[in-house]
Amino acid sequence: MAALTDAKRLVVKIGSALLVDRATNGLRRDWLASLAQDVARLRARGTDVILVSSGSIALGRGVLGLPAGDLPLEQSQAAAAVGQIQLAQAYQDVLAPLGITTAQVLVTLDDSSDRRRYLNSRATLATLLSLGVVPIVNENDTIATDEIRYGDNDRLAAQVAVTVGADHLVLLSDVDGLYTANPNTDVTARHIPIVAALNSDILAMAGDAVSGLSKGGMKTKVMAARVATEAGCALAITLGSPLNPLLQLENGARCTWFTAQITPQAARKRWIAAMKPRGTLVLDAGAIAALNGGKSLLPAGVTAARGDFERGDPVDLDGPTGVHLGIGLSAYAAGEARIIAGHQSGEIADLLGYKGRPALVHRDDMVLSDRGTT
Repeated sequence: MAALTDAKRLVVKIGSALLVDRATNGLRRDWLASLAQDVARLRARGTDVILVSSGSIALGRGVLGLPAGDLPLEQSQAAAAVGQIQLAQAYQDVLAPLGITTAQVLVTLDDSSDRRRYLNSRATLATLLSLGVVPIVNENDTIATDEIRYGDNDRLAAQVAVTVGADHLVLLSDVDGLYTANPNTDVTARHIPIVAALNSDILAMAGDAVSGLSKGGMKTKVMAARVATEAGCALAITLGSPLNPLLQLENGARCTWFTAQITPQAARKRWIAAMKPRGTLVLDAGAIAALNGGKSLLPAGVTAARGDFERGDPVDLDGPTGVHLGIGLSAYAAGEARIIAGHQSGEIADLLGYKGRPALVHRDDMVLSDRGTT
């Protein structure tokens, strides 16, 4: 069974109902400080942590004195603009004393559907994590409209987990997991501790939102579990309201774990292998030897770049005699690849006018065939 103690890269989703006191529309600061303690403990043992946090609209609503219930789009966006400042400051206030640097990352659905923006988001988050930063991710409600919204942060958290290759995702919720029916209305409802496969019966158990602050219900959480587990990321739904909720989860608090059957790395490799190539990179003998040794593909080992492809597109990796070696995601568009092919990585800045990435195809972004590894 999945366990938080095994997490190497963890995404935690925090809903508005956990962060914001309904009576005052103010932050639950004691709770947030306890979450910060959990984050510090996880990072101290080497776990990367990303927080996907709601709360900007709820906080901004209180500051602006807006009424309860659904708001017109313009008022909702205004509330988000005011509340996001408070939300980011609150996380900094509780994490900075623990020696943790935070970053605010605001996204919309377009940032995952547009290939270039998705790659930029992935690179930014990976760089922040490599620098020891805890990113605080939220939907950019200030500019988002229905057409470009994730709609709920369960869905957003799952997408972030896929983007960064997380192996664990925790949805801190107002319920302690999945039940066979709504436990608030059905006394016969049974708690389900582990879901090994998302079948139609599991999907039918999901209900709708019950919180006055949160948009997501069990249905959105189960759909998030489908996205996450297919990408090799185990997902837990657990009660988030107690202090130190992640420590509580580690210590056996009731939850539902949706298990992943493969690792994020294996899932990503499977995804890459199933893609249709948009072009071809021809490799020399030195590059082939480097790839067989687990190295990335550098421009110096490429003798030709064929086809019309963009950055992030899949390309065939072929040997000098046409033998197919594998497939990978190109870090450069075709025109740029042709310019830097055969050159050292240190020459990229002079050739393209910007520093760029040292590898044409990173080793994490390629799948070699059996013949490519012999």
